[in-house]
Amino acid sequence: MIIDFKKYSSVRIGEKFEVEVLEQKCEFEGFLIGGANNLLISNAPKKLGILGKNFDFIEILEKNKEFCILKVGCATKSSTMYRFAKENGLGGFEFLSKIPGTLGGLLKMNAGLKGESISKHLESIELLEGEILKENIAFAYRFNPLKNPMFGAKFKLYFGFDTQKDELLKNMRDNQPKGPSFGSIFKNPQDDFAGRLIEAVGLKGFCKNDAMISDKHANFLINKKNASFEDAIYLIELARSRVFEEFGVKLENEVIVI
Repeated sequence: MIIDFKKYSSVRIGEKFEVEVLEQKCEFEGFLIGGANNLLISNAPKKLGILGKNFDFIEILEKNKEFCILKVGCATKSSTMYRFAKENGLGGFEFLSKIPGTLGGLLKMNAGLKGESISKHLESIELLEGEILKENIAFAYRFNPLKNPMFGAKFKLYFGFDTQKDELLKNMRDNQPKGPSFGSIFKNPQDDFAGRLIEAVGLKGFCKNDAMISDKHANFLINKKNASFEDAIYLIELARSRVFEEFGVKLENEVIVI
């Protein structure tokens, strides 16, 4: 299938490219794009793929008075997972209400918010080679070491949807910048914040054509209208170099560039 990334990706940057649809588990030598919510697509990306509808599901494998074991396909949207948990009174997915994407992308980035992460309630991940248990995956902050395509995952969620946490996390996300963006540009350094460092070097609100380092939160890059890949890369590298020159801190990408 052909995907126009200027319309499909969350930052609205990219050209039209052929993307292979995977309808069953198979080997794939390329990059699975998911919802393209934390991606910056170059003008010549590597081979692209996307999981088909067969991987969009939530199945209850086990249920008792205390918890549910769920199997979720990696094409399932975060919003679907959030609604399922809320409707069934399950805790653990409250943070997904304002984090866009599909499960595959969430797992790839170990996505999370304020102490919550997608790996927190994870039991295992389904690969082509078989199931790999969470304890055998070296998850870290916004990091998952698995390189092979992920097709599904199992989660253990306990009953007790936390409405207070739900509202708190929703309000936090509502305070983030509006407009086409891939979310945070960089991971937060230990004991600091990337946004604070970028603002401190005078780049908050700085523009390169239609690409802008947000004037609301300096760790967000906003596409004002027709920003190009080159514009976005320029700002990313400028922020990285300025912060290193001023503070000696090497900012690590949270956005994936392909």
